[in-house]
Amino acid sequence: IIFDLDGTLLNTLKDLWVSTNYALTNNGFPERTMEEVRCFVGNGIRTLINRALPNPVADEIFEKIFEDFKAHYRIHCNDFTGPYDGIMELLKELKKRGYVMGIASNKLDPAVEQLREEFFGEYIHKAVGVVTGQPAKPDAYMVDKLMGMLETDKEHTLYVGDSQVDVETAKNAGLDMVTVLWGFRNRDELEVAGATNFISSPMELLDYLD
Repeated sequence: IIFDLDGTLLNTLKDLWVSTNYALTNNGFPERTMEEVRCFVGNGIRTLINRALPNPVADEIFEKIFEDFKAHYRIHCNDFTGPYDGIMELLKELKKRGYVMGIASNKLDPAVEQLREEFFGEYIHKAVGVVTGQPAKPDAYMVDKLMGMLETDKEHTLYVGDSQVDVETAKNAGLDMVTVLWGFRNRDELEVAGATNFISSPMELLDYLD
């Protein structure tokens, strides 16, 4: 089972919001609401910052804001972050049943690894995040790489995520998908993107697997 991270396993929204506003205000731009940032996330942090800016800026200004965000988030990526209710119980049961699990995230790779180890190290042993020069989701590259690390193939792999990007990722990788409804997108948005299998709480995944 390959999980998305933000909005699927971890509620990371408040930390993303705080770091976004730090980077914006540190460079003279207005803050964004948490609801706005919720709508901006999903396509990686460069896109998050681009969407958070009120208007296009010169490349050097953008890069300064982006670097400020990364520096702040690297230190504060789990100030308020934690697993959604029921996630740890789910992972414990999946491990008991013999499932091998991984994480594929559009968050920067060092942050993904830090959060994996801190919150899920007992259950999830492999994770892939964004690395410079390598394609991010919805490209299949990250998921294909992770399947190799987990020594599995698409016929025996399920993808679990919460966003339109995740729906596209699963399609591009040729994977069956379950879409969670506790994350950063609502059901209407996800159905428009093509999602068909939904769960409202983590333990419902066990019913789908059965």
